[in-house]
Parts: sequence; C-alpha cells; structure tokens
Amino acid sequence: MHVVIMAGGRGVRLRPYTSTLPKPLVPIGDSYAILEIILHQLAAHGCSRVTLAINHLGSLIRAFVGDGSRFGLTVDYLEERTPLSTIGPLFGMRDRLPEQFLVMNGDVLTDLDYADLLAVHSRSGAPLTVATYRRSVKIDFGVLEAEGDKIVSFAEKPVLRYRVSMGVYGLSRRAIADYPEGLCFGFDELVLDLLRQGEPPASYDFEGFWLDIGRPEDYDEANSRFGEVESILLPAGVLAPT
Repeated sequence: MHVVIMAGGRGVRLRPYTSTLPKPLVPIGDSYAILEIILHQLAAHGCSRVTLAINHLGSLIRAFVGDGSRFGLTVDYLEERTPLSTIGPLFGMRDRLPEQFLVMNGDVLTDLDYADLLAVHSRSGAPLTVATYRRSVKIDFGVLEAEGDKIVSFAEKPVLRYRVSMGVYGLSRRAIADYPEGLCFGFDELVLDLLRQGEPPASYDFEGFWLDIGRPEDYDEANSRFGEVESILLPAGVLAPT
C-alpha cells in the first residue's frame, strides 16, 4: 500500500500554532505530532511506502520523519517549489505510483481503516473513492424560502445533515493521467472534472472517529479529547514518548 500525504500547506487558519511548525507537526495531547499518529496508523494497516509532499517548513518534516524506518515504513519526499494544491503534486510523481493508491491530508485524526478503503476502491473500478463523514449543523435562525415577495416555506432553527470529505481518498492512476506536471490543481477541481467526464467518484461512508485539524477550535478539541480517543487512534504497542 502506497500512501501520498499532502503536508505542504501553510496552515494559515491554524495560526499562531503554525508560525514556527508545519501543521502536520503540531503536538496532540502533549505526546505526539499529528503526522506521527498517521504514520503509526499506516504502518499498522499494512502500508509499506509513504510519499510526503512538502513545502512550508518542509525541512522540519524531513528532520522529524527521516526515511520512515522508525515507523516501519519507507518514506520519500516530493518538495513543491511552488504551491500545487491538494492534487497537483501527484502529477510530478506519476511514474512512482502504483495503479491504485491512497492520498490524504496530513492534518487528519481518524480511526479509519486505510487498508479497507484502498481495497474497496480497487474493487469499485471508480477513478476516485472519497472517504465521507456525516456532519450535522444547527442553524440558529428561522430559515425561510421566498419566491418574489412571497414566503413559500419556513423552518425554525433546522438541523442540516450532509456528508463531507474526510480528506482521505483512494485514487487510480488513470484519474490523473492527462494533467500536466506543475499544474496547481485541487481535489475539488478533480471531482468536478470527473463528473463532467461521466466518471463519478465513489463514496466510502465512515461512521467512526474523525476530526480535521483545520482551525484553532478543532485543535483545541483534539487536545481536550485526546485522552478518550488515544486508544482507538494509536496501534497497540505504540507508547507515548518519555
């Protein structure tokens, strides 16, 4: 199993924590970096090779992860000279990728079974499989719909339920075959291109634990909850540093 981890973002929304550290290295629970947890998980799920796409403060990630041997992995690097968004880095490493592989963000905390996601993707025949999570958002206002100057519907403080991308994908190499190297290209653009081509992505619905560390409030939640979720996030035998 080959996994590409996007770890080159500047983490602007998570400042000031990311002023001196890249987001994948911010500490969780005073014991682990986010990326450290991810690498332990991938090794436990049978991953053998990881490519880290790095840019912002990438030298710190190189120094922390090294060749991956302490995680039981082989790790190599793709350094972005200019930001290439969430899919663009793949275009410069197509010859290093197997036919089916995983792509994920470097700031995700989840107990997702990565091996099962890749297996389901491989069987599906879809060019892209997106791990999705159900979220609910309560609207604190009365929501109405109008046609012209007439109100035609009203709901008092409704709860909206929808599925969101978890930032973890199964990808087939053919899905990225036709894009030029060096193109800045996002996951959203890939999904829209596939829909236009009549090749809809597949959904891998997940109901376990998932938290995207994108904003300071997410980071605070991750730290406050780490004690209760540590046992499901970390493989057996992985001990906190002393």
